[in-house]
Amino acid sequence: MIRSLYTAATGMKANQTFVDTIAHNLSNVNTYGYKKQQVEFEDLMYQSLQRPGGELEDGNRAPVGIEVGLGSRVVAIDRTFLQGNMENTGRDTDVAIEGTGFFQLRLPDGEIGYTRNGAFKRNDEGYLTNSHGYFLDPPINIPDDATYLTISETGEVACTRPGQTNVEVLGQIELARFINPAGLTAEGGTVYRQSDASGSPIVGIPGEESLGKVRNQFLESSNVQMVEEMVNMIVAQRAYEITSKAITTSDEMLQTANSLKR
Repeated sequence: MIRSLYTAATGMKANQTFVDTIAHNLSNVNTYGYKKQQVEFEDLMYQSLQRPGGELEDGNRAPVGIEVGLGSRVVAIDRTFLQGNMENTGRDTDVAIEGTGFFQLRLPDGEIGYTRNGAFKRNDEGYLTNSHGYFLDPPINIPDDATYLTISETGEVACTRPGQTNVEVLGQIELARFINPAGLTAEGGTVYRQSDASGSPIVGIPGEESLGKVRNQFLESSNVQMVEEMVNMIVAQRAYEITSKAITTSDEMLQTANSLKR
């Protein structure tokens, strides 16, 4: 019975992590470029009281064993990079990725960060940055007298100027993709960093190298489905309750055993 107390406690702990992940998903339902997380569980080690095929007292072989499981744990929190809905914002510096890929940002430490949030803005020098001031990489500068800014599906940024009839090309947006995007390290602020698990970035022009295209004046909304998360919350809550009930039952059995008279 002591074993059951600790076994049920592992289930409560695992389901608490499940609820924490669901809460994080729901809190980011309106975060542009956010990708939902999913919890993966596994069973813990087993205490083998009798191995399958072991010799019995009568000399026969046991067809099945006696293996008592010791609970569960969270083995991974995976991130699902399914496409989110496209939201038309009407802002000429907003860009969404339709398909595979990440925008590249120059982080304060000089490293490159990756994001699906294309809500870019012009800073005081005219460079495109995200809301934290991280420069889009390669950098793109927009003149202060630009009258009409366009970003093509292939990421070419162009504008017109007063007194000019020709379109002036300002730069090229490049995207990066990874063999294992779920292996990226989340930095917060919808920014990821490369890790040993993600592999090296494959950089290219939107629409090439299996990269998605970009959509100007659109942003990609979160791919969190509220109904799905609410169902998961019910499942996690019920699992938490039943494992706590196992602890209560084990405690009652111990009380009964302690109250036995000799």
